[in-house]
Order: sequence, then structure tokens, then C-alpha cells
Amino acid sequence: MNLSADLNDNIKYLRDNLPLGRSFDLMSRTLKLGQTDAFFLGVNGFCKTDILQQIFSDLQNPLYMQDSKVEDIADYLNAKLGYVQASLADSWEDVFLNVLSGPAALFVDGFPQAILIDARTYPARSIAEPDLERVTKGSRDGFVETLLFNANLIRRRVRSPQLCFAIHKVGTESHTDVAVAYLEGSVNEGLLQKLTDTIDALNVTSLTMGAKSLEELLLPKHWWNPLPSIQMTERPDVACSYLTEGHILVIVDNSPLVLILPGTVFQFTQSPEDYYNSPPVGAYFRLVRFLCIPVSLLLMPVFLLFAAYYQDVLIEAGLLTETVTPHRIFLYVLVVEFLLDLFKYSSSLSSGKFSGSLSLISGLIIGDIAVSLHWATPEVLFYAAVTLLASLSLNGTDFADGLRVYRMLLLLTTGVFGLPGFLAGLGLILFSVATTPTFGGFSYFWPLFPFNAKALGRLLFRSPTSKAQPASIWNRGAVKSKKN
Repeated sequence: MNLSADLNDNIKYLRDNLPLGRSFDLMSRTLKLGQTDAFFLGVNGFCKTDILQQIFSDLQNPLYMQDSKVEDIADYLNAKLGYVQASLADSWEDVFLNVLSGPAALFVDGFPQAILIDARTYPARSIAEPDLERVTKGSRDGFVETLLFNANLIRRRVRSPQLCFAIHKVGTESHTDVAVAYLEGSVNEGLLQKLTDTIDALNVTSLTMGAKSLEELLLPKHWWNPLPSIQMTERPDVACSYLTEGHILVIVDNSPLVLILPGTVFQFTQSPEDYYNSPPVGAYFRLVRFLCIPVSLLLMPVFLLFAAYYQDVLIEAGLLTETVTPHRIFLYVLVVEFLLDLFKYSSSLSSGKFSGSLSLISGLIIGDIAVSLHWATPEVLFYAAVTLLASLSLNGTDFADGLRVYRMLLLLTTGVFGLPGFLAGLGLILFSVATTPTFGGFSYFWPLFPFNAKALGRLLFRSPTSKAQPASIWNRGAVKSKKN
């Protein structure tokens, strides 16, 4: 619907469709531009009042306003409004969307257009290093909840004229800004087009949980696929590294998480810490991290299998000090798994002032009491602690949590059915991993399948900086048109 040339009609429409006078954060004021009536509308807290005050002071200054009447709003905007970010809008949809996003609107009598003054500001926290992606050396900045700040952090590192941020709106009620960042000439055009079409076709009221909600909307998965398919990061250096390799970044306003497309299982084993150490040290810790994946998944189920059904093997090897019935050892494992998850969850949600001491003291006291009350054995506590350390060493928390779900499935099938249950559980896990979908239909195991020896070597071993980035973008094949 278009604006009216009559200012009173526009004001009436605003009062009918906005809670003016009822909502305290909506600011409005009648102005005089020479002999021309005008009306201002903005959101308190979103507008830089000092800039608007200077603009309106100039527009109402008799010495500045030599023309007593506004004859042409476009010429008036170009000649009198000395602010860079100003434009015209002739539809109410554009006016409401802009005003509720931050810019202020100025309605001038006699013209079916409104002047939008983008002097917005948002409440924002300071830029700091993300808690879950800390490094011992390197940059200490991280993405925040303001989209423009996040785009600036990327532009600061990648000063390429090919860098593009395409903006989209998602949510019929929230109208959340979503920016798709890519390098023109390096991006997979088919993947970019599929992503653009998918975002524009989303029919939701709002992105309740920001980037996480968008991830689930972009790539719906079955309940038997707990592993993540899209990598998320809060570190600008990590995002820019993938960007220069031809990946696409998806930035959601009000969320510090940036999505990286396309995704593979190997991305969740990478860490920026590898590249802040020398190549041999980085390669060593990368191999340690790869080793932690089978340790996190298989150590407890294998121990349960032998301790419950093949105790003689463990006793002869000196890995089990006493004979325990299969049902009791199964109960021990389940109790310790529950306690370790409880420690991890409580410490992650507790205040940083005492979360470390809380988890340490709780582990020592409860572990000692559990052994004394015969709710656990020292062997179970040891293997569970090693499993927890292996899980915490993985850089991707979503990936580690997915492995934790697999481990619980394997523990249940092993404890109930023994060796056949262990093999059946492994088969179910392999099926789940193999059917994990990816956006664009690329292989979840690339570059292992389809096999690319050079790309696989770059992922498994930390390469020197001169060889870390590919000379050309890796070819992953064509984007599948089939809907995921």
C-alpha cells in the first residue's frame, strides 16, 4: 500500500496501525520545515538522537531554510539533508519495516513518500573471545549479536572487492536480517543459488533461537541423525578461513553464531589452535584430536563388554581388580555416565566464579562416596573420566554431543545383549552417520568419499601456511537438486 500525499492521512494511518501514544518506545513529533508541515517517527533507543537533533535543527533553521516551502522532495533530500544514509520510501511496508528496524521516518506534507534517515544504533555487548573456542595464542575477538559488527569483522580480514554480503529477510513477524557472505568468482554458484532460494522460501513467523533455528530450517534432519551437518563458529578468523576457501557464510542478526556451508564431518575436528602452533605441533595435536573420536565413542562400551561378559580377560591383563556381576557393572556404567553428564551440565550453566571448583569438588566427593557405597568401581570412574576428557578435547561441542548420544546407544545395546548388541549398535551408528544429510547434497565424508588425496591430507595433517589454502577451490561435485 502506498503513502498518501496528504500528511494528515498518513498520520491517521500511522495511529491506526501502530500503538502511538500507547507504546513508550515509539517517538513521534510534528515539525515545521519552513511553511511545510512534517511528521517524525522513530523508535527510542534505536535512533542516534544527537544526529537527528542536528538534522532537524538545520532543517528548521530559517537561515538554512531559504525556501519557505518544499517543492520537490527528491531535490530537498539531496540539497538540504546533509546525512549520508538517507533515502525515499513510497510504500507503507517499507516504512514499517525500516522504522521497526532502526531508521527514522520523516513525512512531508504534499508528497506520497517518506524520507528514511538511517541514524540507527543498537544495544550491543563488547567484542570478546568466545568461551567455547578459546586459543592460547591469536586474536581475542569474536562475533556478537549485531549483524553489522559481524560483517565488519569479516570485511576487516578479507578486504577483497569480490566479498559480497547479500541481505535477506526471514520471519513474517520478526523480519530478521540474514546476510549471506561469499567471494564472487570463488563460490559454488549452484550452492549459492540453492541457499538463496531456500532462505527466500522459508515460511516461519520468527527465528526464535537465531542461527540455530535457521540451521534446522535450512536442513531438516531425521531423529536418528544426531551429528551436526552445518558447522557454526563464533570466531571471525575461522569464518574467514573457510570463506577464502570458497565456503559460504550465513550471518543472522541477534546471533553470534555464523553458519558455514557446505559442511562435512572433518570440519568438526579442526581447531584454530593448530595454526597458532608450529606445523609439527599442530599436526600432532590434530592427530590426538582424531584419536579422541574413537576413544569418546568406544572406550566405555568396550570396557562394559569385557567387564560384563569377558571378565577373565581383564583380570588377567590387570585391568579389573574384582569380579562383578554383569548387571551390577552395567548399573555402575549408567550411574557414572549420568553423574558425569550432570557435572558437565551444571558447571557449564554455573557462574564462572565457582563452576571450576564446583565440578572438581563434586567429582572428588561424589566419586569417592560412589565407590564406598558400591555404586561404582575405580575402573569405571577411570574409564569414564578418560571418555569425558576425550569428548572435551573435540573442538565442536555439537559433534561431541552427537557422539555422546551414539555412546549411550552402544552402552544400552551392549549391556542388554552383549557382543551381538555391541555389533548391532555399531551397525546402527554407521547407518546413522552414513545417512546424515548435508546442504546441497554433498558427501558428508568428503574428501574421503569421493576420494581426494590432496584435500584429505590437508585435513588430517597441519600444513605450513604457504600450503594451507588451496591454489584453487576444491571441486566437490554438482549440487543436487533433490530437496533435502
